[in-house]
Amino acid sequence: MQNRFYRRSKYIWFSTSHWKRRLIFWGGAVCVGMVAVLFAVASAYANDIFHDLINVSPYLPLLVTPLGLAMVVAITRKYFPGSQGSGIPQTIAALKIADPEARESVLSLRIAAGKVSMTLLALFSGASAGREGPTVQIGASIMHALGRLGFFSRVDVERSLILAGGAAGVAAAFNTPLAGIVFAIEEMSRSFEERTSGAVLTAIIVAGMASLAMLGNYTYFGHTNDSLGFSQGWIYVLICGVAGGIMGGIFSLTLLNADRMMPQRVGVFMKEYPVRFAAACGLVLALIGIVSGSSTYGTGYSEAKHILEGTSSIPQDYGILKMLATIVSYLSGIPGGIFAPSLAVGAGFGANLADVFADAPAGALATLGMVAYFSGVVQAPITAFVIVMEMTDNHNMTIPLMAASMIAYAVSRIVCPTPLYKTMAASFLARANSNRETQDRLDHP
Repeated sequence: MQNRFYRRSKYIWFSTSHWKRRLIFWGGAVCVGMVAVLFAVASAYANDIFHDLINVSPYLPLLVTPLGLAMVVAITRKYFPGSQGSGIPQTIAALKIADPEARESVLSLRIAAGKVSMTLLALFSGASAGREGPTVQIGASIMHALGRLGFFSRVDVERSLILAGGAAGVAAAFNTPLAGIVFAIEEMSRSFEERTSGAVLTAIIVAGMASLAMLGNYTYFGHTNDSLGFSQGWIYVLICGVAGGIMGGIFSLTLLNADRMMPQRVGVFMKEYPVRFAAACGLVLALIGIVSGSSTYGTGYSEAKHILEGTSSIPQDYGILKMLATIVSYLSGIPGGIFAPSLAVGAGFGANLADVFADAPAGALATLGMVAYFSGVVQAPITAFVIVMEMTDNHNMTIPLMAASMIAYAVSRIVCPTPLYKTMAASFLARANSNRETQDRLDHP
């Protein structure tokens, strides 16, 4: 027993390969954290520029948004294929792709560069999209590229690098290290390998520290002290959980079955003329934005913060309009995530409930709405609860948030039986395997 312990200790402290692996994990985590922070700052800047245009005229998006989305889709399809959409399904699929060349179709530095630039252009054009999902694919791409430089051949090490990069992206994007850890376990891997868990956890923490060093200890959506007592609070938890689960399930079901829900002519138009379809989606987004008083453009970060802190008025139909804007943005084919927009939608629905139940704290219902809708969309209740708890810094709401998240998850599974990211990841995996089989047949006729 002592000899085994001695040999293991000697390997840990004096093995070159062991330290090289650790340095790649730590160095990659720092890179992911820095890129995530720079991406966050640039996203906010792109958002601000677009809102400056709105201040000139609220009708400018009728021109800017269709042209911008068409340009994003055209450039993405030509130069950055594989960077469309959220980025989380691609990363989950990459964990299951064994062939290195097939994995390159969803994770590479080229795709990471496209994800950053095209998401920023989409936000500059007024798309209702987030940067958090793209940051997951960007982080996984960075770690995957560093792993290739380190000449790691073991499949489990390569997968742990991808897992660490994606989860580190969540930790740095939201400044929530604990949420990154939970996301890695619950959503991306659905299991945790004992041999690589320590390295993955360390990478997530290091990325969070890099973000903390650059931006400080901020809370993503501000702070509210509103809380609920158990005697009356349980009814609000139940209502928010059920409503959030239904609406989140409808959102996921719509994205997964959009092809079948669309009229046949629209579906054919989307497939045959993707750039024109993106322009049409941009026009719809502009019209939604005009109806909403220009509140549905961008990530939804400012609107959700205003709702949570009660610092300004938001249209009563903000929740449903933001939900529609996010669906249209995603279907347009642009790179962009649904994390932040979904949280903003949930805050809007929570604000609607606060109007109905005037005796309940508005900030508490907004927070419950956020966690319930988000849990209903991603069907990862622990991740949803931890992210919202860390982002709002309201530990008085821990139990209500946890309960609402679990209720929403159960209800959403009834509305949409298959989880959004898992189903999309299966589609990317099938496509990658099909492309590989086609290439094999061409190489060996």
